[in-house]
Amino acid sequence: MKPLVVIGFLGSTLDASKFGPTRWNKWRPTVGLTMHEDLRVDRLVLLHGTAHKRLADYVTEDIASVSPETRVEPHLLDFKDPWDFEEVYGKLLDFARSHPFDPDAEDYLVHITTGTHVAQICLFLLTEAHYLPGRLLQTQPRRGANDGVGTWTAIDLDLSRYDSIATRFAIASAESTSFLKSGIDTRNPAFNRMIDEIERVAARSRAPMLLMGPTGAGKSQLARRIYELKRLKHQLKGAFVEVNCATLKGDGAMSALFGHKKGAFTGAAADRPGLLRSADAGMLFLDEIGELGVDEQAMILRAIEDKRFLPVGADKEAASDFQLIAGTNRDLARCVAEGTFREDLFARLNLWTFSLPGLADRREDIAPNLDYELERFAEREGSRITFNKEARERYLAFATAPDARWSGNFRDLAASITRMATLSDKGRIDVGCVGAETARLRQLWGGQTEGQNGLEGYLAPEQLDALDPFDSVQLAHVIQVCQRSRSLSEAGRTLFAASRTKRTSVNDADRLRKYLHRFDLTWEQIGKN
Repeated sequence: MKPLVVIGFLGSTLDASKFGPTRWNKWRPTVGLTMHEDLRVDRLVLLHGTAHKRLADYVTEDIASVSPETRVEPHLLDFKDPWDFEEVYGKLLDFARSHPFDPDAEDYLVHITTGTHVAQICLFLLTEAHYLPGRLLQTQPRRGANDGVGTWTAIDLDLSRYDSIATRFAIASAESTSFLKSGIDTRNPAFNRMIDEIERVAARSRAPMLLMGPTGAGKSQLARRIYELKRLKHQLKGAFVEVNCATLKGDGAMSALFGHKKGAFTGAAADRPGLLRSADAGMLFLDEIGELGVDEQAMILRAIEDKRFLPVGADKEAASDFQLIAGTNRDLARCVAEGTFREDLFARLNLWTFSLPGLADRREDIAPNLDYELERFAEREGSRITFNKEARERYLAFATAPDARWSGNFRDLAASITRMATLSDKGRIDVGCVGAETARLRQLWGGQTEGQNGLEGYLAPEQLDALDPFDSVQLAHVIQVCQRSRSLSEAGRTLFAASRTKRTSVNDADRLRKYLHRFDLTWEQIGKN
């Protein structure tokens, strides 16, 4: 039997009584729950405000006299307004997140008989959302009896017979979904539906999950967020262990995954626990699982099903209870057909399979991810960079265009934003910076689309549509010369080198300025200085 821990509020009215022997004839919920012969309370976390500290001490003394084995742990929790739902829920959520729960070592009951109605509702919702990892406890006086014991009932919200009252708390669910998306306000309907389903699966299942999608689609980041969400809800307490299976080759693969004993092979100078042991009570993320050898696949399958495996050179099995998330950019069904991936392992992984779309299939999510990447840059570098309005519009016009390949998916986008933010000395990304970056991306993706000539970073889509091919080629050349020149005058001298010798009065800078103005462009937008 694991120790039993009860969490509940001190009842400022129900738990109060006059000191004297008659108090034992009054039902006091907090004292009474420790007086049941069939309910052994090993620890009682007693929530109370500063104003009720004296009553808390009084109740603690009475509990010590009737249940010496119960350790009372007073926990101060003050509310400005105990009937303010937002304040009460927020402070209880903070308590739930910071309290060192250990569901593997202790059982928990959440006492909802005492406290204000708002507090009781909040305790119910936090328990139902698994922020408090236990069952609900209700107590009440015994009819017709003049004793202080009363009766008790435990409610397991996971039981199907309570489905009618276990309506999911919409705000908590939305918070969890947003957490999985790193707070990004994504707009792609299919992606949002997938994240909603992952949130429900993560809250209710420890079965393996398979994340499929192209490289850079965000499988690793999503796996880590799933782990952090489950840890936040006290469903995992171990570490998050990530390994790229493509790096596990040859004899070292077995040792890295399953560990080895000292002397198991040449160079094995000490015992090695292995990645599976490191993930005990936590989560193991095997990225690119399709790269594993067949022998490693067989041992992984047994480790998933039996929680046991044999380290290299050992004569005794090791144990590890972890949750597995696998990632791959391969078609595992095809790998099974080709004989490079075990059918039984694929069947075990295929219970919860989610396909992450690439960035090219989520173009409407580029704008919110752009803001997210700028926030990440600010956190890393301590420098906040923003777009000016025109630059942002032009970058998004380029990024969301049908011919933008985004072959590296979100890694391409993150690198692109980092480059522009780094090169923007004045804290603002301007049109010139956007033009240089879009040209770099086209080169990265293997050239530019015929007819565009790199102008998307400088002209709005409607301007591009109205541009004749002749003007497009000419303007692209002018912009290239400007970017190579140190000043507007130098660019003008280069561009008008022949005609300027035939004129008695020359102002190449003004002539070039007027030409750029035809396209609503300025030297400051495209030049180096």
